[in-house]
Amino acid sequence: MLENYFPILVFIVIGLVMGISMILIGFVLGKLMGHARPGSEKQSPYECGFEAFENARIKFDVRYYLVAILFIIFDLEIAFLFPWAVVLDEIGMAGFWAMMIFLGVLVIGFIYEWRKGALEWE
Repeated sequence: MLENYFPILVFIVIGLVMGISMILIGFVLGKLMGHARPGSEKQSPYECGFEAFENARIKFDVRYYLVAILFIIFDLEIAFLFPWAVVLDEIGMAGFWAMMIFLGVLVIGFIYEWRKGALEWE
């Protein structure tokens, strides 16, 4: 009975050995490569090649959230549309109208995105 669990034990041991060895290798290489010798350049803040010029706690532009909503709209539409198309004959008119309501809600979200200007890049 216990011989059935032997492959699982082997995978757990290999995973632990690999994980611990990667941590140790990173620690040793970090010590050898200069993390232990900080300098002014290594400790200076870095932001896209420029010196940090603002507080990091500024508000995000609303376009970030609009693009996220746009992604969700199209991602959900594709994720539900393909399986629905495959079983359309089996679910009948009730399934058809349920999907039309779903797509209507997504179209309302798309129109909201369009009016807010999320599709315009500057």
